[in-house]
Amino acid sequence: MDTLDEAKKTASGASQSRTAGPPPDGQSGTLRWTFIGAQGLRPGWSALLFAAIYLAVRLAVGAALRPFVHMDKTHSIPAGIGLMTEGVGFLSVLAATWALAAIERRPILSYGYLDDRRALRFATGVLSGIGALSVLVALLWWRGLLVFDGRLQSGTTAWRYAAIWAAVFILVGFTEESLMRGYLQYTLTRGIGFWWAALVLSAAFGGLHTTNPGESPIGLLSVVGAGLLFALGLRLTGSLWWVVGLHAGWDWAQSYLYGVGDSGLSAQGHLLATHPVGAPLWSGGATGPEGSIFVVPVMLVMAGSMWLMWGRNRS
Repeated sequence: MDTLDEAKKTASGASQSRTAGPPPDGQSGTLRWTFIGAQGLRPGWSALLFAAIYLAVRLAVGAALRPFVHMDKTHSIPAGIGLMTEGVGFLSVLAATWALAAIERRPILSYGYLDDRRALRFATGVLSGIGALSVLVALLWWRGLLVFDGRLQSGTTAWRYAAIWAAVFILVGFTEESLMRGYLQYTLTRGIGFWWAALVLSAAFGGLHTTNPGESPIGLLSVVGAGLLFALGLRLTGSLWWVVGLHAGWDWAQSYLYGVGDSGLSAQGHLLATHPVGAPLWSGGATGPEGSIFVVPVMLVMAGSMWLMWGRNRS
């Protein structure tokens, strides 16, 4: 059974349990009703427990590594630090998902990764992400808002950086999608419905980017919009595989291939050298293409294309 459909079906039962009052059997019954509903641990408490485990693991591992590796977020990120930082994030979200899956007695892949076509979904998602970002970059170049300064890497060095940054952004895709549209999306869907959950988590997704140096208001809005776009991909395909590929491909093309800013951050060892020209509202400035107003029509076209591919045949 599709896990999203299962979550939607249990949402009606969870809604009924929220409207019912506590059982009249004393303090112990009231306490149990506060934490336990018809579907087990209530969605809000489950989400808080997931977040607590994720943060605890991430902080603990980060503290253990801090004496040996400087992992603070800076404007220009070395490839090795990027790989290590995203590895910590991936292990943290994996630990939290595993813990809640064990509590709920579900397979760990239940939260967005059950798909018989996972390899195809992932590969087409990667290509879609690279293609969509390339369209945005081409649009900025055509309007004179982005200038290509030349090529910085060649030969085996270029391939080595390409592979390392591909690994980094695959980890980014799995980490951020599992965090924002994996267990939390599944669980909050049971409580408040799919699109309310997607809106809350997309806003939180944008909030996580506020600490990026060089981020801008348009960039933050585009991150929230990207979160909703990823949620649409989850809704239409029934899994996160295509979405993870899209996320990874977009970020890889942005940071490594074209060497533009990625939410105010840049990747050391990128292939091409570029620089923005003109007002940041149009060029994106230090934020990168995601900070340009032109990201809005590109995302709308992506959403329309996704609906044409998968949405027309859905009831």
